[in-house]
Amino acid sequence: MISTLRSFSALYLATLLMLIGTGLFNTYMALRLTAESVSQLWVGALIAAYYLGLVGGARIGHRILIKVGHIRAYAACAALTTVMVLAQTLVDNLTLWLGFRLIVGMAMVTQFMVLESWLNEQTENHLRGRVFSFYMLVSGLGTVLGQLVLTVYPVLDLRMLTMVAICHALCLMPIALTARMHPATPVPAPLEIMFFLKRVPLSLTALFLAGNLSGAFYGLAPVFAVKQGLDTAEVAIFVAAAVLAGLCAQWPIGWLSDRINRVWLIRFNAIVLAVVVVPMWGLLDLPFWLMVGLSCVVGILLFTLYPLGAAFANDHVQADRRVSLSAVLLMVYGIGACLGPLVTGALMDMAGPGMFFVFFSVCAALLAWRMRPEHVSGEHQVEEAPVQFVPMPVSGQASPAAAALDPRIDADQAATTMSLDDMEEAMRRAEASAGQQQQDGGQGQGQP
Repeated sequence: MISTLRSFSALYLATLLMLIGTGLFNTYMALRLTAESVSQLWVGALIAAYYLGLVGGARIGHRILIKVGHIRAYAACAALTTVMVLAQTLVDNLTLWLGFRLIVGMAMVTQFMVLESWLNEQTENHLRGRVFSFYMLVSGLGTVLGQLVLTVYPVLDLRMLTMVAICHALCLMPIALTARMHPATPVPAPLEIMFFLKRVPLSLTALFLAGNLSGAFYGLAPVFAVKQGLDTAEVAIFVAAAVLAGLCAQWPIGWLSDRINRVWLIRFNAIVLAVVVVPMWGLLDLPFWLMVGLSCVVGILLFTLYPLGAAFANDHVQADRRVSLSAVLLMVYGIGACLGPLVTGALMDMAGPGMFFVFFSVCAALLAWRMRPEHVSGEHQVEEAPVQFVPMPVSGQASPAAAALDPRIDADQAATTMSLDDMEEAMRRAEASAGQQQQDGGQGQGQP
């Protein structure tokens, strides 16, 4: 196992550097704009634009991979991301910054596709779960380290953007110098949206609300913290504590979810999350140590919602549809991550920073109301349910290629060898799949 992880060291190092840069950028930008009295709606819009790029850039990324190959595609997108970050040091216009972040999201989803398809194709099936888990660990660690940079170097001038750009430039080196063979071009998973809306509506609801909360957290948690009087280093600790706690909780929550009813566990998470954030509504003046403690609890509850919802969905979908399911779940989660920061930013502008955690309580209460055992018929539950719980990156950043890396998916279903003509045909089929699902008998009520 050690030799396997060592053989992927270049991919893991590239992932770590990318996430350090992204984690640092999100917190730094929120703090800088808050210090300049910029509207929270603009802060939320920046993170929303980034997630919109992640969701919408996959098709463009596939075309780039087809035309130039993995290493060239990765190098071009890493260079573009670096340029977009440095461009913010030259242009002081929030509207243009939104465009920059959209482009960064589109470029980085291509980088994630390169890394994830590489890991997927060159991992033996019996090692897939451990390789995927280590990838998740590296992603979360990168996000945490990005916050901790601000505790060591708590400045809010343009030098921090230079550091972000350095991270994005450095992530080029492990891929450019790797001796590994190129993987085959990943197949775009068909988006059977109508089928899954009917089969796993509860899971899609859970993933959408989890995306709202995650996007809001990464975009506006630093704004909330600074409005509570925390300095730059304390804000970084506040955010890092939640991410690290969520990362560490993945395995024990996974163990538990494989042994008890998942809908009950999701509902319990949601109820506790709705209640535990009440002290941070702005009604009380909390000491720093208590805010960090509550942040850890929020991280545990928040960052386990995505893998719990994904595992619950897999309990009701046959193995041959799980690549498509994973792609749809990522898309729904990404759409939620686009909307959450916008709504939260608008609420904080209108009614104060306490609305950040009021939004958390409302979303969690909606999830608890929706996730009721009586809504689950079990009609389409698969024979192997409960399907193995798989930890997911707490960074909330992945690409459709991650669907094939999921160890719950049969490696035969994740084959990735295609010619250019085959790829074009697959794309056409993917675009038409939603309409076809309305005619091919894909009806049924699985979870409700």
